[in-house]
Amino acid sequence: MLRVAGRPIRVFLGILVLATPAGALAQGLPSFAPLNPISSSRSGLYYQPLREPAPGRWVTAMALDYASIIEDNQTPVADYVLDSEVLRMSLGLSRDLGVRSFLLLEASAGGAYAGFMDGFLDWYHGALGIRMSERDRRPRDRFLYEITLPDGRMIQRSRSNLFLDDLRVGLGFRPSSGLQTVVSLTVPTSTGPVGYGRGVPSLNLLNTVGALLSPRVHYEGSLGLGYTPTNGSLARLQRELFVAVTSGARVMVWGHNSVFANLFYHSPYYQGTTLWSLDRRELSLDFGWIVQTRTGGEWRVGMTEDLEPGGPGVDLVLRFGRTF
Repeated sequence: MLRVAGRPIRVFLGILVLATPAGALAQGLPSFAPLNPISSSRSGLYYQPLREPAPGRWVTAMALDYASIIEDNQTPVADYVLDSEVLRMSLGLSRDLGVRSFLLLEASAGGAYAGFMDGFLDWYHGALGIRMSERDRRPRDRFLYEITLPDGRMIQRSRSNLFLDDLRVGLGFRPSSGLQTVVSLTVPTSTGPVGYGRGVPSLNLLNTVGALLSPRVHYEGSLGLGYTPTNGSLARLQRELFVAVTSGARVMVWGHNSVFANLFYHSPYYQGTTLWSLDRRELSLDFGWIVQTRTGGEWRVGMTEDLEPGGPGVDLVLRFGRTF
């Protein structure tokens, strides 16, 4: 699976290196969207950073996220196991429509694999003194995505080398330089197996505020409200209304180098499954390093960690991005 998974990654990195920025703008914090398929297939909420005006041209953002997921949750009446490595490659475009309004477009492709990172993650967590009992119960680099519900139904999801995700379209408004509202719609264009796309449109309202706390510290926070109709085999257990809240900062350390951290909260995606991995909230920390280029674009390298033992947050996500 390493060979199959690595090919789209190498192509994507090649595009990043060869891309030629022109008049790029510096951004605040990187955008963030849940990567766990149990989450991303249910809600369209994500973190949308403040967008600076860019009259007369398109602004481009490219990102690659690669996650290792291990969730093994059992109750007397239900069971849930997700052991997978998940890829997402995204391309975002935005353009001003006027002085205070802009258009957002985002397309992405994904994959779900048996993977190759389990050995590295055993070492990584061991070095930090963290024991992942879920990994002890599973063979290395083997795929499994299976849910047994309280009513006795068993739902199995398959892996997939590469597929298109749902398309995202947004209309943004800037009442002031530190306040932004985006109305975002996801369209069910996923070509992946059942369980990776939402299967229905989702409508989301994303509000972001930002402030320069000092010459070196930039703060951004957001509040998002989302609606996704129920759909598919889990419809009776799915929630339809969601809330997401973020709070983060970017700190300039020297020259064009900055560090960032962003706390992401999402309300529960499901209810009544008796499985804490599905019924609880998500709480994740996105953090990393940003280097701004001379033309104003940015290279971004980061990680995302799940902060709670319960809930659908991903154990580890490696993130790589480029804006221009």
